[in-house]
Amino acid sequence: MYDKKSKEHFYSDAGFYTSPEARSLRILSEYLGPRQRFSRNHIEDTIVFFGSARLVSKQKAEQALKNASKSSSKQIRNKLEHNLTMSQYYEDSRSLAKKLTYWSKKRKNSKHRYIITSGGGPGIMEAANRGASDAKGMTLGLNITVPHEQSGNQWITPDLSLEFHYFFMRKFWMAYLAKALVVFPGGFGTLDELMEILTLIQTKKIKKSIPIVLYGKEFWENVVNWDYLLKAGTISKKDLDLFTICDSVEDAFTFLTSKITGTHTGPNF
Repeated sequence: MYDKKSKEHFYSDAGFYTSPEARSLRILSEYLGPRQRFSRNHIEDTIVFFGSARLVSKQKAEQALKNASKSSSKQIRNKLEHNLTMSQYYEDSRSLAKKLTYWSKKRKNSKHRYIITSGGGPGIMEAANRGASDAKGMTLGLNITVPHEQSGNQWITPDLSLEFHYFFMRKFWMAYLAKALVVFPGGFGTLDELMEILTLIQTKKIKKSIPIVLYGKEFWENVVNWDYLLKAGTISKKDLDLFTICDSVEDAFTFLTSKITGTHTGPNF
């Protein structure tokens, strides 16, 4: 008997496309799909913000503390007060992204538009997209599908909210168009992304120059003992020149804008 299903094209067969045999096609789609999106939006240069998905805005932190009942435990109140302190990073991410977007839009006689890009989630990522949106700029979100975490945020330009399955393809696009990197306090994911970029630059797998700001001196000097790595001989003194640590929006903005215009020349990888 004639089997109508046997005439179905493989490219329209969801069963085949989601099978292990078609994994290479799925990986390729996460290269070609974003490339098409960037091309139609004329995006060649990005400023990438990394940071924790868990940090909230000052407004949300203040409201949560205000809503806490008087019977709340000391532990809970301490946590809420800590969240309020950490919310300054959210506000600084938003402010820096806004300043950089205004700066990019006002640049004359340049074909380069530096688009604020984040991992697309909440926290620092949301703040960066929100700041760019405040400045009426385009803003990009490279989302990843993971359990128990929001994917995407309302501040991303609609056509630039991209969804990835593979972490390595998402990180490829974070690095490939990047002309600067700003790393706010974060957890495993932030540290992973930062260390991979530093490794690629150190080993010259990334050939372009990428100015890197680690935002928040107290955080970064507690999380990574850079001096001890140098003392132990596991990094070289020149490796410490791959990044700078900033503690204010103005310092970060001045550093990035003074360095960034020279980063778009030469091959990416």
